Amino acid sequence: MFFIDTIELEGLGNRHYLAGGRDTAVAVDPPRDFDQVLAAAARRGVRISHVVETHIHNDYVTGGLELARVTGAAYLVPAGADVSFARVPVGDGDTVTLDSGLELRAVATPGHTPHHTSYVLREGGVPVAAFTGGSLLIGTVGRPDLVEPRLTERLARAQHASAHRLAAELPDETPVLPTHGFGSFCSSAQAEGDATTIGKEKTGNAALTQDVDSFVAQLLAGLDDIPAYYAHMGPANAGGPAPVDLTPPAVADADEIAARLAAGEWVVDLRNRVAFARGHVAGSFNFEADGKIATYLAWMIPWGKPVTLLAESPEQLAAAQRELVRVGIDRPAAAATGTPEQWVAEGGRPASFARSTFAGLAERGTDGVVVLDVRRGSERAAGHIEGSAHIPIHELHKRLAEVPAGTVWVHCAGGVRAAIAASLLDASGRDVVAVDDGFDAATAAGLTVVTG
Repeated sequence: MFFIDTIELEGLGNRHYLAGGRDTAVAVDPPRDFDQVLAAAARRGVRISHVVETHIHNDYVTGGLELARVTGAAYLVPAGADVSFARVPVGDGDTVTLDSGLELRAVATPGHTPHHTSYVLREGGVPVAAFTGGSLLIGTVGRPDLVEPRLTERLARAQHASAHRLAAELPDETPVLPTHGFGSFCSSAQAEGDATTIGKEKTGNAALTQDVDSFVAQLLAGLDDIPAYYAHMGPANAGGPAPVDLTPPAVADADEIAARLAAGEWVVDLRNRVAFARGHVAGSFNFEADGKIATYLAWMIPWGKPVTLLAESPEQLAAAQRELVRVGIDRPAAAATGTPEQWVAEGGRPASFARSTFAGLAERGTDGVVVLDVRRGSERAAGHIEGSAHIPIHELHKRLAEVPAGTVWVHCAGGVRAAIAASLLDASGRDVVAVDDGFDAATAAGLTVVTG
């Protein structure tokens, strides 16, 4: 009998897999901090004999190279990927034996990248699962626009062909196990549901229900913003990522925190947005540890700029470090745990700003204030508050001067991005109110919401 264990990383919206039999197993698209993969293998009592990549990832730093080194496993990477380390190049149709009666077959599925490869797990020659990486996802496909703009349409057409190849070659009952699609920006759209099969995708995935021209037109029209840090992930993965270092950073006292702020470095407060608004170090930014910190901090911080982390506990700090190494932010310059009162230099006191809801904004009225929407353009097009200004959160730190004069009521779709924006505005000296509310409440509060 075979097994498949799923290792889910909610912060980046990806899934990673360990699959095998009685004695040995394969790790598929492992994360950089692969201790969870090792733990899964230990629970199963199996040896990791193979590590495979479906493609050179654009959204996270892989742990595949180091996992293969640590375990002695064969490291399988698509032959078309241009990498600078030794690996086993995999071509279409190649097979490897994982365990007695269990094998993995490579299927070329270009589209997300030119070299993308899916892997079909077969038991006794019968397909029992398809690891589809960034090819066929749940109800959608992986983005075709992350490699090179001139290749985007060609790769979109390849995605259509690859989806049809998988659908033609695999039985309807074959489980489809993608890496992306659970919140990752590598997905063309977000997954609806938690599991799928080839048969389900045949009835509900546009790649399999539309002709190629209609599919490509719809796919390209729906592509959203690309996180800036993606530009650094591919080169890091092709070059061979270094092992992670999750030891605690150097401890910063209040004077050092002040000095780092004065030097223009980023000081990031990991506490929840309610606590941050109530009291924080003036000039610090609020990226909640539980609010997709890896995506938004990596998207916004100038690449390579030193970052100091402030956390309420060692556990919160360690969790954030783990999230950040997954996107190549390897070592915080310094860190501190405790409370704002401990982080503020002697003679100072914590700063604060107001929080409210859409009902509070309606009661106040929008005349005489700036309503700032920091959602992405695709979200805003579906409905926005009449008269509001718009700067997506990932552009705000570079466009603060464009925010109109006056008290700024900043909102997003649920509160997390508004809190980040409010901290940026507060750090720049603006009077700000963070709207901590779901956008659906805007209409109910009596605010005028328009579309387009």
